Formats: sequence, C-alpha cells, structure tokens
Amino acid sequence: MHPFVYQRAMTAETAVRFAGMGEQGAPPLRTSYLAGGTTLVDLMRLGVMQPDLVVDINPLSGTSDGRIVIDRRGLRLGALVHMSEAADHPDIQAEYPIIAQSLKLAANAQLRNMATLGGNVLQRTRCTYFRDISYKECNKRAPGSGCAAISGVNRMHAVLGTSDHCIATYPGDFAQALIALDASVELTGPNGTRTIPFASLHRKPEDRPDQEIRLRPGELIVAFRVPATPWARRSLFLKIRDRESFEFALAAAAVALDQQEGIVRTARIALGGVATVPWRAVEAETLLAGKSIDEQNAAAAADAAFAGAKGFGHNDFKIELGKRTLIRALQQAAALQI
Repeated sequence: MHPFVYQRAMTAETAVRFAGMGEQGAPPLRTSYLAGGTTLVDLMRLGVMQPDLVVDINPLSGTSDGRIVIDRRGLRLGALVHMSEAADHPDIQAEYPIIAQSLKLAANAQLRNMATLGGNVLQRTRCTYFRDISYKECNKRAPGSGCAAISGVNRMHAVLGTSDHCIATYPGDFAQALIALDASVELTGPNGTRTIPFASLHRKPEDRPDQEIRLRPGELIVAFRVPATPWARRSLFLKIRDRESFEFALAAAAVALDQQEGIVRTARIALGGVATVPWRAVEAETLLAGKSIDEQNAAAAADAAFAGAKGFGHNDFKIELGKRTLIRALQQAAALQI
C-alpha cells in the first residue's frame, strides 16, 4: 500500500483545511476522505487509489452530517448516515420507499452497517480493468492509456452514456433513487458551502473518464436533500442481478409516479446497471405524461429510454434486459396501493 498521512477531523471545517494541506508553494496533497471505508480501503490495498493524505471524518457523525430529518419540506439525509440506518427508518420506508429499497438491495448487512450515504454515491466502478492495475489500458485510472473493456470482457459494462474512452458502469443503487426524487446535494469546501442538483454530481466519461464527479478540490458532501413531492410515495426500486443477494445490478430501474385515476401526471425514471453515470431517462418520462401505464405505453417508454443505447458484444443483452426491467418497474409502481 502507498504510504499516506492520516488525520482525524472533528469538524467539517477542519476536514476541509486538512484537505488543502501541502508544503508552501507545492500543490495540495492527494486527499481522500474516510468514512465507512468500504470502497476506499479496498482500492488502496489494490493500489488503484494512492492518496497522500487520508482525512477521517467519522467524528462528524455526531453533527447534522450524521442525522436524518423529515419535515413538511422533505427529507434531509446527513452524508454520514449509515446505509442500514436510512434503510430501516420507518418514515423513510413509508414516505420515500424507493430510498429504503435501493439501500436494502445493496451489499450485505455488515457492509450496510459500515458504509455511509456520502461514500455510497462516490463509489468507484467495478470494472475489472480499472480495479486490476496489471491491466495498463484504463483511461479512468491512467488517462490516455486506452480502454481495455471496449474490446475485452464487457458483460457488466454500460450501454448508455459511453464514449470511445470508457464504458465502465456506475455500480451504485442509492444514486438512482436520489435522481428519481429530484434530490440535491449540500457541499462544503475551501470556498464555502453550496448546493447542486444531485443529477449534476457525476460526469459522463466523454474524453476524460478520470474526472468522475463535479466536486471542487477539497469539497466534502455534507447532506442530501429530497423535496416532498407528489410522486415520492408511489416509488420503487427494481434490481435485476445474477443472484438475489450481494451482487451488483445487471439492470435496475428507479421509478416514481404522480398518478391520478390511473393517468400519469408526473413520472421520474432513473436507470442503474446500464449506464456510466446514474442515469435519468427524461425522454421516457416525457412520453408517459398524460397517459396510463399499460403494456403498450410502458414498452414505448422503455424504447425511448434505451434509444441511444450501444452494446459492445458481451453486454448486448443489457439493452433488452434494461427495457424489460423498466416495463416491470413502471407496472409495479402504477399498481401500488397508496
């Protein structure tokens, strides 16, 4: 493992100050924040991530960063809330079921007890060519080196949002739920605090796959805000995978509907397991407005969602699987008794 300096931060301001450390006149140290560590520690052991400084932010769990607040305005999830805590919260299960479902279907109980919500949305891809440094061609790990997955074993890889430089799949589930609920993310950093739409946090690979997120240097995720919306309760997360537990999605759909007398007033759709970033299917949402969720309309929405999909050989099946997953999720959400 690459040698690193360890610092323990008692406040968010201290954490950000540590992240800006470096000798005078030199650039800041390569810094990683440590919470649950369920992704970071693995990648450090593999030699994929080699921070010079690791800032432990677990003491912040006693602040608002580690709390769940639900009121008439919506839901606030501190970034240091553990996955299991949010998944088991009775009010989240009742009012924002898609969040509880997406978290319960992720990892196993032990990991959910350790992993935090902030770390979950920033987890790195499970692409073998990224995680095994013996493969030299990985633009995400070594910009300009190429993408071995395009012509290699790519069964688990993306069919949406890909580029000639990277087809690695975003592996998380919780992020899709946040997109479907129009969430925002609170950030703090050297230049103060700001709030951005969660949907803008992740970057498509394009020609710089190594630039995965839109956080500024030293910025720290503080919390997620989910507004109270008419579609939050009629929501669900459907995950299709090779086995029923402790496995990443081959295809997933996060669906939230505002429906009156069987007619969709508003639809929110996010797709997982098939895209390079948490993926919102805006075209499918637009198509469903003012219509019922019958077999024909659900199929048309699925076709719209995957209109730009591209397979790379081993993962060609994901296009049809993704469509069927979305159709099933739409039908199940429409049939919920709210």
